[in-house]
Amino acid sequence: MKKHLFPLFLLFIGINASAQQDFFALVGKDSPNIVFNDFRAVDANNGISGETIFTETSSAKVFSQSRNGAVTEDKNTYNNAQAMNMATLAYDPSHNNLVYMPMFSSNIYVLNAKSREITLVENNVARVTACDINSHFTRMAMGYDGSIYAINNAGTQFLKISRTGNQYVVSDLGIITEDATNGKSSFTVMETGFGGDMIADAEGNFYVFSASGNVFKVSTKELKARFIGKISGIPDNYSVNGSAVNSKGNVVIASAKGGSLYEVDLNTLQAKQLPGEQNLHIYDLASKYFANDKAVSANAFANIDIYPTRVDEKLININVNDKSVKGSVKLNVFDLSGKNVLTQSLSVKDGFSRQQVYLKNLVSGAYLVSITDESGKVLLNKKIVVTE
Repeated sequence: MKKHLFPLFLLFIGINASAQQDFFALVGKDSPNIVFNDFRAVDANNGISGETIFTETSSAKVFSQSRNGAVTEDKNTYNNAQAMNMATLAYDPSHNNLVYMPMFSSNIYVLNAKSREITLVENNVARVTACDINSHFTRMAMGYDGSIYAINNAGTQFLKISRTGNQYVVSDLGIITEDATNGKSSFTVMETGFGGDMIADAEGNFYVFSASGNVFKVSTKELKARFIGKISGIPDNYSVNGSAVNSKGNVVIASAKGGSLYEVDLNTLQAKQLPGEQNLHIYDLASKYFANDKAVSANAFANIDIYPTRVDEKLININVNDKSVKGSVKLNVFDLSGKNVLTQSLSVKDGFSRQQVYLKNLVSGAYLVSITDESGKVLLNKKIVVTE
């Protein structure tokens, strides 16, 4: 409750500091082979490493979900929390967990970023075979529904890792097939669709970034991958191994071969080099953000917005930047039954307003946020999902 009473400049400082702790990297050693080094926070705007969360030499406290107790793992095998070959990472902000899988293993690990405790989720759903590189999982991201999703190299398994209470449940959603328009830019062929990483958008879709720089949009309803283009503006030999959405709604990509981070506009696929560290070997990236999360409906003013739409801290941002908006605007929040559960007036000066609204007493679930002007005209309707 006290957060929304802070002076506005302190709120912005807090938001920026928080943003640097919700973008994470799976970092490897400077080696021609995949060799795990650590998980760390990254400042995605400046390309600078932050806090180290967990390393290859950290003391691993592993709790087995199926055996309901602590376990000691053999570090000489592929089935351990600090395995050498890892290329997947997702972030669950609602529990402050990093989720990952070793490449040669079906084990799923959930690392709490604060306590450093690890939950081992054994599962018989992932069919990983050591000698079949196509079966290894190299792409992972949190979906807009809060579950973790992972895709293997060939797209023959699309996993959903959901949480029920304190238990994780793994399910296989099926095989992802090619869209008929893909042509030579195949999702399933190694040269064009192999490896890389994935992100999610606010509509429930996923975007897979292959190591070669090809980008595919995966529809979860149809289980099809459609080629939408190739990233431009990166070096010819740049291997795209990590991707995650930053706080501005753009995609940040990174390479296991080292080099700079790049920011990619998902609409144009044009990449822009970021400043900061130039030789990070990143196998995967993860964040709390989603593509298209700030997109407004077609009948709304493009310069009036509400974000984030997946709300895990009971705060939403309201931005107005439109000279035609006079006086104040009214914000109404409705639940799925149409009941008005929150009303608040927001002042607008010279067509500009930037405010935060605290969604007090709202339980987890979906809501419609409506912004109207003084005449009652609807300026924006937007769905949000509140989590606890």
